[in-house]
Amino acid sequence: QVQLVESGGGLVQAGGSLRLSCAASGRSFSRFGMGWFRQTPAEAREFVAGITWTGSTLYADSVKDRFTISRDNVKNTVYLQMNSLKSEDTAVYYCAARVFGTISTIRHPGEYDNWGQGTQVTVSS
Repeated sequence: QVQLVESGGGLVQAGGSLRLSCAASGRSFSRFGMGWFRQTPAEAREFVAGITWTGSTLYADSVKDRFTISRDNVKNTVYLQMNSLKSEDTAVYYCAARVFGTISTIRHPGEYDNWGQGTQVTVSS
């Protein structure tokens, strides 16, 4: 098991940027595939971006070329750099972790065993 704590959310104007962080406790962070998901009250949780334990990345079409996921295995942290934010990016953002895994399944919430508490991102238009 791994404990996940997200930070970096907040209120930003459309066109602005935010960087989310997800700090993981526990051992063997380098063995975890990590994902970012988001959810609004009206929608189901949706995949945003993922990075495998080997460093491969995958993005939802809606955020491609605007968001970047990265990881620092020394700091046990995964990041989500969000640029050119739009009002439709407003949501609670969650990070999730799973042991190993491949890029083919990284977008599926059911593949993850560990979830953070979420951080609110609000983009004003």
